[in-house]
Amino acid sequence: MDLSSGKSSVLESLVGRDLLPRGTGVVTRRPLILQLVHVEPGAARKNDDGGREGEHWGKFLHTKNQIYTDFEEIRQEIENETERLSGNNKGISDDPIHLKIFSPNVVNLTLVDLPGITKVPVGDQPVDIEVQIKDLILKHIANPNCIILAVTAANTDMATSEALKVAREVDPDGRRTLAVVTKLDLMDAGTDAMDVLMGRVIPVKLGLIGVVNRSQLDINNKKSVADAIRDEHAFLQKKYPSLANRNGTKYLARTLNRLLMHHIRDCLPNLKTRINVLAAQYQSLLSSYGEPVEDQSATLLQLITKFATEYCNTIEGTAKYIETAELCGGARICYIFHETFGRTLESVDSLGGLSTIDILTAIRNATGPRPSLFVPEVSFELLVKKQVKRLEEPSLRCVELVHEEMQRIIQHCSNYSTQELQRFPKLHEAIVEVVTSLLRKRLPVTNEMVHNLVAIELAYINTKHPDFADACGVMNNNIEEERRNRMRELPSAVPRDKAPAAGPQGEQDGTGNWRGMLKKGEDAPGSRPGSPLRGAVNLLDVPVPVARKLSSREQRDCEVIERLIKSYFLIVRKNIQDSVPKAVMHFLVNHVKDSLQSELVGQLYKSGLLNDLLTESEDMAQRRKEAADMLQALQKASQVIAEIRETHLW
Repeated sequence: MDLSSGKSSVLESLVGRDLLPRGTGVVTRRPLILQLVHVEPGAARKNDDGGREGEHWGKFLHTKNQIYTDFEEIRQEIENETERLSGNNKGISDDPIHLKIFSPNVVNLTLVDLPGITKVPVGDQPVDIEVQIKDLILKHIANPNCIILAVTAANTDMATSEALKVAREVDPDGRRTLAVVTKLDLMDAGTDAMDVLMGRVIPVKLGLIGVVNRSQLDINNKKSVADAIRDEHAFLQKKYPSLANRNGTKYLARTLNRLLMHHIRDCLPNLKTRINVLAAQYQSLLSSYGEPVEDQSATLLQLITKFATEYCNTIEGTAKYIETAELCGGARICYIFHETFGRTLESVDSLGGLSTIDILTAIRNATGPRPSLFVPEVSFELLVKKQVKRLEEPSLRCVELVHEEMQRIIQHCSNYSTQELQRFPKLHEAIVEVVTSLLRKRLPVTNEMVHNLVAIELAYINTKHPDFADACGVMNNNIEEERRNRMRELPSAVPRDKAPAAGPQGEQDGTGNWRGMLKKGEDAPGSRPGSPLRGAVNLLDVPVPVARKLSSREQRDCEVIERLIKSYFLIVRKNIQDSVPKAVMHFLVNHVKDSLQSELVGQLYKSGLLNDLLTESEDMAQRRKEAADMLQALQKASQVIAEIRETHLW
């Protein structure tokens, strides 16, 4: 990780080809994730469907499926991609470049080439470049599943190695750190790296491996990596004969492969669990996307049938997905009938909006110009109809609530029961429109029926109703008692025209006679027949005083009417409370259930609409492909993990 310590050269040696940008100063300015894939000799041509020549090739993630067989092009693409994000003046970016190399001369490894630690900013680099690069490095090496390759030049003091220092921050025990010592051939005359390679200077648990890379002159002279590895082996045999078999690029590759395999084995249980969980998630995701449509007619009919079935099941309470957060479907309709509607009707007062004076006025209006001896039945009918009419509004509101709930069931089925509809947004919209239209058509029919139920009750006031017999008996008893009282009082009655004129005080009080309902006159004699009137009195403008005290007879009459209204109102309310839910179920709920599928098939199952309705959303096919590829990769990874114990270790 030290600047210009030869990190990229080590990677090139492992690959065996020139493929990375080289030079002095900061050359690696973006992380390069390099995946080496071992292929058998000749396997490239066997699996080749793109007309490749040769057994070594590379692929970049950002260029999709483009294949590079010329490693000079790979190097140029790395430089171009680096400059695209990092600029051409030493800028740094943390966005990685992904490169996959296929070759029979490599071992299966994934390596990450990181920028070297810079102390002084140059070019377009910010003043905190050292902090940025350190954060970038820590971000990659902090992963406990990776092995840290700490590259340090042999001609520097190992004790001052920034690479080992940063590695120790995230791996204090050194369990996943391997030190690589480069530039063994550039040490001062008379010195060697024996103590360093033996681990006497800085002990590293995984060991230290020395390598000799190509010099810049060798690169300029186009010296091949294979020749460099032969020269490296000769150098190690000459300078470090006792350590030659435990150093060098080939030993480094085998060691990395072995460490990686052992490290995978250590992480195996965790890794296997994660892969299985991810595979299950992607399998579920892929299932939700559904299979590509082959038979459009069958698919459309299947989706329509499934939606209609789920809709009906939600009403019946037998749906596959049962809501636990709130009532829905048939349960909510039941709640509307027996809780919401029932309580609302029970809260309607049988005498609500009627005062005693209103009842008395109705009784008087029903008698016409003649005084009545008995309570007129017409007044009862007029008043009870007025009260029964008040039941119509909550009944229509009940229909509206059930209609809204049936509208909500559409969304419930779309979200939970038939996720396949999400694949076809146009079909989903069409189904919602058809069901909404069907509900909309049934709403006025149901409202009309509920209106008729109330109108039926208003059309004929059945005073012979069995439940009304007791109330009639009470009324008859009161009338009979009143008749007897009148007969007793009749001999002592005084004719109205012989009654003494009321004094001013009596007129003001107006408590016992009809004059109290008139505007206060000038004088009592002026009101007598034959007397000239001093002022005209308009009887139509005089309301009945609310605070007037009722006579005993008026009190009895009002009580009789009130009891009759209460008794009959309870009978009608009971009928309405029973008949409205039945009407709603028959004309709205059951009708929609019975005709939903035939309506959907009739409106949507047409050859001219198939292509349009079964058009998937734009990104659905892409997401299905990505999920399928990911699932295949996870299944392959699971298979590889299962075979790890049989894998040959270098």
